[in-house]
Amino acid sequence: MRAVVFEKFQTFPTLKEVDRPTPGPGEVLLKIAGSGACHSDVALYKEFAEGQPGSFAPPFVLGHEASGWIEELGPGVTGFSKGDAFLVYGPNGCGHCKACSRGQDTYCENAATMPWAATGIGRDGGMAEYMVTPARNLVPLGDADPVAAAPLADAGLTPYHAIKLSLPKLAGGGRFALVVGLGGLGQVAVQILTALTGATVIATDMKQDAMDRAAANGAVTVPGGPDQVAAIREITGGRGVDAAFDLVGAAPTIRTAQACLAQQGRLTVVGIAGGVTEWSFFTNPYEAEITNTYWGTVEELYEVVAMYRAGQIVPDVERYPLDRFDEAYRKLESGQLSGRAVIVPHA
Repeated sequence: MRAVVFEKFQTFPTLKEVDRPTPGPGEVLLKIAGSGACHSDVALYKEFAEGQPGSFAPPFVLGHEASGWIEELGPGVTGFSKGDAFLVYGPNGCGHCKACSRGQDTYCENAATMPWAATGIGRDGGMAEYMVTPARNLVPLGDADPVAAAPLADAGLTPYHAIKLSLPKLAGGGRFALVVGLGGLGQVAVQILTALTGATVIATDMKQDAMDRAAANGAVTVPGGPDQVAAIREITGGRGVDAAFDLVGAAPTIRTAQACLAQQGRLTVVGIAGGVTEWSFFTNPYEAEITNTYWGTVEELYEVVAMYRAGQIVPDVERYPLDRFDEAYRKLESGQLSGRAVIVPHA
C-alpha cells in the first residue's frame, strides 16, 4: 500500500510503498477515508531532532487525525461490521494505568516507557491507504461524512477539552471568551464556544480571511496589531475576558491573551509553539489562572462527534489525494491553508 512516511529527522516525508498492516489481538484494520495534516506533523519531521523531548524515532507513517471504514478485525474483536465508518482516537497509552482506564491516554502514567504517543506520533498513522488501531479507540460516525470528520480527532478534540475545563468561567450572563489564532483548531474552538456557552466570543488573528470565517460562526473579531489588546478590552467594557484560549502558543500570543484576562479569568495555552511568558503578582489579575492542556479523552471525542453529527461543528476542509500530500504540507508550512487539509487516500 501507499503511505506517507517520516523517515529522517528534519527531512520532508516520503510517499512510498509499504506492507499493508495486519491487525493483532484487540485491533482493527481501517480502510482510511481521510487523514488530517496538522502542524504537529510539521514539528515531527521539520523541527525535532533525535533525542529531543517530544520526538519519536523514525520511520513511521504520519497522520494522527484519521477516519475510515472497518476492513478487517483482529483476533478477539467482535461487534464491528465491515464498511462501518469510525473516527480514530489517536492517543495510545499503556491501557492499564489509572489515566488510561478513564480514557485519558494523553496523560498515561507510563508514557516514558511507551515507544509511541499516538497513531501517527511514533506509531504508524492514518496518512496511508490502511491503518491498524486498537478497537477501543474507535468512535462511530454513523452516516456522517468521514472525510470531513477526520480533523476532529485533534482539531476538534483538543479545543473541546480545553473549553470544557473552562466552562465554569463562562457560566452566567455577561461573560466573554477569547480565541487567539484562527487556524484549524481556532475555527473549531469558535464553533464549540458558540454552541456550548452564551458568552460573547472574541476572535483574533493576523489574517483577514481567517477572521471572516470566525465572524461567520458568530465571533466578534479583532485584528492583530498594536491596538489589539485595547480593542478587546473595550469590547468587554474594560473588564477583560473570563476565559482565553491561545491556539498558537508563541510568546507574543501568550502575552496578548494574558493582557486581556479579567480578574479570576483563565488562560489555556493550547498551541505548542513553545512560547514563554512572565508572571508577576502585581501584573497578573487577581486569581487569574494560566494553564495548558493536551488533546483530550476518548469520551470527549464521542461528544465532539455528537456535535459534528448535530451540525454544531462544521470543519472547513481542503481535500487532497494521497499523491498530492506534499502540496498540502507545503501549504501548511507556509500558512497558505484557509482550512484543514485532509488527505484522501482512495480518492
